[in-house]
Amino acid sequence: MSAALFPLARAALEPARDDGRTIAFWWRDDDARRPTEPLARLLALRRAAGVPLALAVIPDGVEVELAETLADEGAVTVLLHGWRHANHAPEGQKRAEFGDHRPTGAMRDEAAAGRAALASLFPGRFLPAFVPPWNRIGEGVRTRLVEAGLQGLSTFGRAAPTEPHRLNTHLDLMNWREARGLTPAEADRLLAAEINHRLNGGGAGEPIGLLSHHLQHDEAAWTLLGALLELLAPRAELVWPPVPALFDLVPANRTRLRDRRRAMK
Repeated sequence: MSAALFPLARAALEPARDDGRTIAFWWRDDDARRPTEPLARLLALRRAAGVPLALAVIPDGVEVELAETLADEGAVTVLLHGWRHANHAPEGQKRAEFGDHRPTGAMRDEAAAGRAALASLFPGRFLPAFVPPWNRIGEGVRTRLVEAGLQGLSTFGRAAPTEPHRLNTHLDLMNWREARGLTPAEADRLLAAEINHRLNGGGAGEPIGLLSHHLQHDEAAWTLLGALLELLAPRAELVWPPVPALFDLVPANRTRLRDRRRAMK
């Protein structure tokens, strides 16, 4: 990676290195349903970087081959990404599947069905955390997610520090208005702002979240992702905690399997 890339972010990281402070990062990728060449490319980048990944999986139409693909990916956690990733917002409004446009009971039931499907397909890997498509969720259904067995929530933007089991992303690699990957300069400004916010006492220790969309990436987005992972490689001042620990949640079925082992002793 060229040393000329990300000058603002590099400068922002210097106080953490010099003062012995740490900044936590995490990475979420959305829209997985099945094995694809872009997903294989994503997983190869993750292995090379040696960092954890949260894969937000759409449950409707998910293929068992995806579980087989992830079988040897020990640092990949699965999150629930809506139900069908279908837009239900009225014409002229921003897209949303779980907005305030449908009965909350129906959305709760879809979330519960999605949870059951992914918990069964990805035992010990699925975390009971909800990622609403387009990062939008209505207040009505948000308060009922726990009824669907989903304690965690992840969207985009800085989260309120008092929300338990909330883990947001902050740097989307895509410029959706122009349907392209961010330029390094655009990503540099956004990342530096998040780093400075954390080091100046903002965010109450909230990890900085990278957001990728492997099915939508152009070559600019792929190049940017690789460069960011190289810049943010784990070291003394940059830490990448396990995703379940960041959500403060236990993967579905893990406790049950542990209890079974204890009963057999």
